[in-house]
Amino acid sequence: MPFQPDHKQLASQDAATAHALPARFYTHPESLAAEQEVVFARSWQLVGRADQLLEPGDHIVDEIGGVPILVTRDGENRLRGFHNVCRHRAGPLATCAGRGARNFICRYHGWTYGLDGQLKGAPEMKDAADFDPAGIRLPEIKVESWQGLVLAAVGDVPPLAEVLAGLDERMGERKLDELVFAKRVSYDIACNWKVYVDNFLEGYHLPIVHPGLNKLLDYRSYRTELGDWHSLQWSPLERDDTANNFYGQGDALYYFIYPNTMLNILPGRLQTNRVIPTGLDTCRVEFDFYYAKEDTKRAEQDLEFSDEIQQEDIDICEAVQRGLASGSYEAGRLNPKRETGVWHFHELVRRAYREA
Repeated sequence: MPFQPDHKQLASQDAATAHALPARFYTHPESLAAEQEVVFARSWQLVGRADQLLEPGDHIVDEIGGVPILVTRDGENRLRGFHNVCRHRAGPLATCAGRGARNFICRYHGWTYGLDGQLKGAPEMKDAADFDPAGIRLPEIKVESWQGLVLAAVGDVPPLAEVLAGLDERMGERKLDELVFAKRVSYDIACNWKVYVDNFLEGYHLPIVHPGLNKLLDYRSYRTELGDWHSLQWSPLERDDTANNFYGQGDALYYFIYPNTMLNILPGRLQTNRVIPTGLDTCRVEFDFYYAKEDTKRAEQDLEFSDEIQQEDIDICEAVQRGLASGSYEAGRLNPKRETGVWHFHELVRRAYREA
């Protein structure tokens, strides 16, 4: 049976009476292919860091909604993004990030494109009738930078300023672009990508799944704020000696940017999390760690504690995926106090299907 959610499953729900998405959104064999088109190809994706694209020809490669992409800085110092697919016979123009390229040469037959995406050379094509290199260029994608991060989109999307509306004001004096990248840690997890996102979007499980983290956060004051395309979970940090020595004083901000990007903002540091589907019931979560220039000594302890939390999340997410696939689960009620972030995400997913 094709994956065709019915009108009832896609209808908007009130937060006070909402149910979670049905299990088939997480287990149907065709659901991921549908989401690549209706979710990922129609949303902004975190693809890299601004410090990877400082000079003309610096570039990064990625994939959005099944489309290989190439992001670079052109000769006029502008960020540009293109399909990383040669217009000849679909070979790749770049296979990894790099610095200072003067142009991009297809790894299959050597067709050459400028930093503006224009075809500059095609070996041995002089005898091809009506062949005009001037009319051939790479399809362009949207690229923007924000707070030292680079985001891109391959399809029709709302302006990035609309997606991120209110974040700069809410963060106050925090300047993410002043933090220094330290390390990437990746986890391969046996669950649908939405299971991991659901888990991130609520603190309801903190006392049970994360006893160590729960000691550092003030669960009673834990709140969720909703924007149009993002949500924020925040909590004051407990003011005991352990918290002061490790997590610092202030508050913890956990941002979710639809559909699969998280920003964990803590005193003097940032974690960006990107959830990448690798199959129907598998995903990869990439954690990038950033610290203040004068505070990198905290990294080792921070990384160890983060890994402890992630292993706890992995165990519960994989168990949830097994429950969803068991045939036993029917969509359950959401907690209107603790799971409004989950409700908000599910509403955006439902809307994406309705609009598609």
